[in-house]
Amino acid sequence: MTVSIEVRGLLIKSVIDGIADGSLEVGAGVKRLRVEVAKLRQSDFARMCKISLRTLIQIEQGDGNPTLKSLNTVFRPFGLQMGVIRRPDRRWDT
Repeated sequence: MTVSIEVRGLLIKSVIDGIADGSLEVGAGVKRLRVEVAKLRQSDFARMCKISLRTLIQIEQGDGNPTLKSLNTVFRPFGLQMGVIRRPDRRWDT
């Protein structure tokens, strides 16, 4: 079953918001994108992203210390990349 463009957009936004506000770990976000948006098994998604299955498993489980390149590789199919944002609870200009 395919996901409509509207639902896909909402799912991706939900992951972005969750990671940004700290309610969703990066690895859990990757897993949600893979399962809910791409609808792919880990092995197929890893192959598509040209990373090892082990690397994907570690990212999704929050294990190891993935490189920025690896994280960007798994986010790229969804039009995303890792970045820096200002936390709403931190003010540096006061």
